Amino acid sequence: MTYQEVIKKAKTDIGPHCKVCPECNGIACKGVIPGPGGKGTGRGFIRNYSDLKQIGLNMDTLYENFTPDSKATFFGENFELPVFSGPIGAVQMHYSDKYNDESFTKALVNGCKEAGSIAFSGDGVDDAVFKGTMEAIEAANGFGVPTIKPWSKEEVIKKIKMAESVGAKAVAMDIDAAGLTLLAKLGKPVYPMSTVTLKEIIDSTSLPFVLKGVMTMTAAKKAVEAGVYGILVSNHGGRVLDETPSTISVLEEIKEVVGDKAKIFIDGGFRTGIDVFKALALGADGVIIARPYVTAVYGGGTEGVALYTRQIKMELENAMLMTGCATLADITKDKVRKL
Repeated sequence: MTYQEVIKKAKTDIGPHCKVCPECNGIACKGVIPGPGGKGTGRGFIRNYSDLKQIGLNMDTLYENFTPDSKATFFGENFELPVFSGPIGAVQMHYSDKYNDESFTKALVNGCKEAGSIAFSGDGVDDAVFKGTMEAIEAANGFGVPTIKPWSKEEVIKKIKMAESVGAKAVAMDIDAAGLTLLAKLGKPVYPMSTVTLKEIIDSTSLPFVLKGVMTMTAAKKAVEAGVYGILVSNHGGRVLDETPSTISVLEEIKEVVGDKAKIFIDGGFRTGIDVFKALALGADGVIIARPYVTAVYGGGTEGVALYTRQIKMELENAMLMTGCATLADITKDKVRKL
């Protein structure tokens, strides 16, 4: 199977809302929710993608030959690349009935693991969603990062304990999901969360805790004070608040605040290994990719996920080779430029 075959198959199986566009840039699907689109005008999603394209790589091949090494360590585990699949839930609502949340997560978890990465899994209103993702992670010997919505403190801790019981490598919470008003309409509201409450949640577990949805310097400071292992710079793919800035545009200022106090992950508009290179150069430790992994699952299941992950790795290593970066530590700000 080739990645082009994955794309072709996904077009027939992914459902009515996503068109598997040649460029997954948020334009054709703006406002399409249920579906993959950004909220309202869709500008949050669109900016994520377009702002990345305003960054170029500085080519330099005058150096002693080397083999690029894209390996990275997170959560006490070694990975082939600093790229992971993002948490995706309610796939039957947003895509098609080919997969439910359990079978989708199983393909995602196994495909990422096969390619030397790890999957962040989703959560939902129905408790069966999270239970199903736990079963998929347990079957993969804990190789997954369950991502819990900001429910009540008691429920979040309850789900963290479930993650611990299946041996998950880490746990995350997408605090940006507090803007998903649809969940309240379905009978299970989500909430913003104080630093005090967040700290109580983090202190309830020994698992590395990643907070997804940090978009300002102030929020980054609060997250670090609460004791996170890592923050995920994310505007929820532009799906919870219209007119947000892109994630890449706020990355450098957040890095200034966080420094080395916590790992910095970023998502939003990342599609290729070259995109990943740009984020690493501007201060990220790792990159999360979501929408393209939906295409990979619907077009090729576990094999499609592994194939896409390996393609990202190959593109990243090629970018490293062409810019004189032997290791990830060599990918510094001087390797890119704003266009």
